[in-house]
Amino acid sequence: MADLANGQTGSVNKVPTIKFTKLFINGDFVDSISGKTFETIDPRTGEAIASISEGTKEDIDIAVKAARQAFDSGPWPRLPGAERAKIMMKWADLIDQNTEELAALDAIDAGKLYHMCKVLDIPGAANTLRYYAGAADKIHGEVLKMSQEFHAYTLMEPVGVVGHIIPWNFPSSMFFIKVSPSLAAGCTMILKPAEQTPLSALFYAHLAKLAGIPDGVLNVVPGFGPTAGAAITSHMDIDAVSFTGSTEVGREVMQAAAKSNLKHVSLELGGKSPLIIFDDADLDKAAELALFGILFNKGEVCVASSRVFVQEGIYDELEKKLVEKAEAWVVGDPFDPKVQQGPQVDKKQFEKILSYIEHGKREGATLLTGGKTVGNKGYFIQPTIFSNIKDDMLIAQDEIFGPVMALKKFKTIEEAIKSANNTRYGLAAGIVTKNIDTANTVSRSIRAGTIWINCYFAFGDDVPFGGYKMSGFGKDYGLEALHKYLQVKSVVTPIYNSPWL
Repeated sequence: MADLANGQTGSVNKVPTIKFTKLFINGDFVDSISGKTFETIDPRTGEAIASISEGTKEDIDIAVKAARQAFDSGPWPRLPGAERAKIMMKWADLIDQNTEELAALDAIDAGKLYHMCKVLDIPGAANTLRYYAGAADKIHGEVLKMSQEFHAYTLMEPVGVVGHIIPWNFPSSMFFIKVSPSLAAGCTMILKPAEQTPLSALFYAHLAKLAGIPDGVLNVVPGFGPTAGAAITSHMDIDAVSFTGSTEVGREVMQAAAKSNLKHVSLELGGKSPLIIFDDADLDKAAELALFGILFNKGEVCVASSRVFVQEGIYDELEKKLVEKAEAWVVGDPFDPKVQQGPQVDKKQFEKILSYIEHGKREGATLLTGGKTVGNKGYFIQPTIFSNIKDDMLIAQDEIFGPVMALKKFKTIEEAIKSANNTRYGLAAGIVTKNIDTANTVSRSIRAGTIWINCYFAFGDDVPFGGYKMSGFGKDYGLEALHKYLQVKSVVTPIYNSPWL
């Protein structure tokens, strides 16, 4: 196992000055009504980065009033789509101009690799904004021929005020996955970033103001789920809520929406994604995909390939390759370009992962490598691989959200499909094979919203993403995401010679 890379806390030259720590409501940065603050923590050290204003129900109420006023009387929903697009494009350009600072914020707040944020997360966020800016002037209804007596058409109208609640594992990507399509649709919104990672969200709010997003259209209120999050999901004047997070909290979101005003709900929830590797696979490519699928972003990915099923003909050799690669994996300071894995996001997640590793040992799984912490400060965990997995084991059923792989041997395609589907989740799956018939059969048999064949983590702005089963419903990305922030109105009129005239 590679030691903690040098410079765990030594890259201070990369750490930016924290400029924005207050709530962003109605175009201004303001203190919370209560005056409360909470600390956001650097997972490299466990030490505080900054004190952030803590939003509660009273602050959400004020933000909702601002968003409601902006929707009911403000210019944003009434602007031509092309005008909304211009402002969104300007916002994207401002993101590009601040890429390094934004990447550093996500690195110190979430433990994400700085160089990956710089080349993927932040440019990707700007491009998501541009994608939906391009759709803002292409929102059309349909003309319908009802009968000889009537003429009808549909209007696509913004749903209204939207509440977004986003997770901590991809702070920038998730911000714009939610905000971009709802802005293009003409909605106004309140966004609650995860309490672990508020820094980049507040910076984006600042850039939105500079770009010309009207006051009240975008409100960013950091806070905690039971207070600020619950106030969003139960608010009578919020028309829709989009949530990404755990299945357990997703249930609470649905219940709150049902008990309040039956607001529109979309949920992108947990996953326990299978990666199925067949005998004809290229061993080196399969090993790279399997390891990348679980260790990317230190396993804090909803679609992580946490269950890897390998056909018996290549199992022993592939297991050996996976262990070798995992033991050479470099864990350390996310600002170090040699590092492949930074710290887990916070102490709670760190301890949760370690507890699952202990569960795996007690359940009788074989620990092939890893399973320990790295370094004497911060929240670093070794890449961990278990073998001899049974489908009913806790580490094969629960979403661990960390660098822990569960490895299992299979014989037949039918056995692989059965094991892959033996989960309450259905977010994604991967298939590695050179046989097109195998790929087609398995992809049609797996109950999951995204299937990757001979690749993994292949996301795109134009490719819908969302789950089956207890992984939720509603799509992010693609035009399907735009449509969930729109509602259809039918308009019917009699024609000239109608007997109704």
